[in-house]
Amino acid sequence: MSNSQAARDIDTSRPHSARMYDYYLGGKDHFDIDKQAAESVAAAYPGIFVCARENRAFMHRATRVLAREHGIRQWLDIGTGIPTEPNLHQVAQSVVPEARVVYADNDPLVLKYAERLMRSTPQGRTTYIEADANDPESLLNAPELAEVLDVGRPVALSLNALMHFVTDAQDPYGIVGRLLDALPSGSALALSHCTPDFDPPTWEKVTAIYTGAGTPVQFRSQKDVARFFDGLDLLDPGVTVGHRWRPDAQDDNAATEQQPPTDAEVSLWTGVGVKP
Repeated sequence: MSNSQAARDIDTSRPHSARMYDYYLGGKDHFDIDKQAAESVAAAYPGIFVCARENRAFMHRATRVLAREHGIRQWLDIGTGIPTEPNLHQVAQSVVPEARVVYADNDPLVLKYAERLMRSTPQGRTTYIEADANDPESLLNAPELAEVLDVGRPVALSLNALMHFVTDAQDPYGIVGRLLDALPSGSALALSHCTPDFDPPTWEKVTAIYTGAGTPVQFRSQKDVARFFDGLDLLDPGVTVGHRWRPDAQDDNAATEQQPPTDAEVSLWTGVGVKP
């Protein structure tokens, strides 16, 4: 599909989670209907802007840790969303220039901006595939994936703020298990997931807004998020709130945050596990 085709296929009749996320991050790649839905969420949960920033910051830190400390040179990032710099490949290639990254998303708007995801170092490789996490077989069998990644060597599976859009009826644990089964020992799962644990009434409102806009969601407890890491060796500090997962001096928010956010503002469980 060309970028012009993708633009024609974009549904602007209802809000889309990727475009709402772009609004939370201060981007410009969304429509009025997305802004209205995002502002409804923000009215119920003002911390959504902090949550979105901390989600990006966790992705950056997890990518750097896997590259520096665990020898990861390949990433499969599913649910990429609208590109926001620095993208995962830029973070990975700043540590290991030869890093290879495959991005996957099922939103035509992401495809429209996919060339932003193609700007690899000369030593590395990146590509983008249009695929749905709910169909892991077609994703794993995509020829573009095999062209960029060697699945005989460790791959980091990056699932950032994705799995809360997969309800229990869609078998989220089975999907993640199938993806990990395709990857060898030494591979990793880096995952972030919104949670109602710190403020259940607020998250009931958020759930109603997304579901009412045509996007079913299921926000999960720490115990239920930890299930995604069953069989993996969890890196310290385990499954923890986003801003508490290995904060470092390179954190995007280190220079701008006067006070660290509260757990309720972040409301995001995060973790990284390595496949034995």
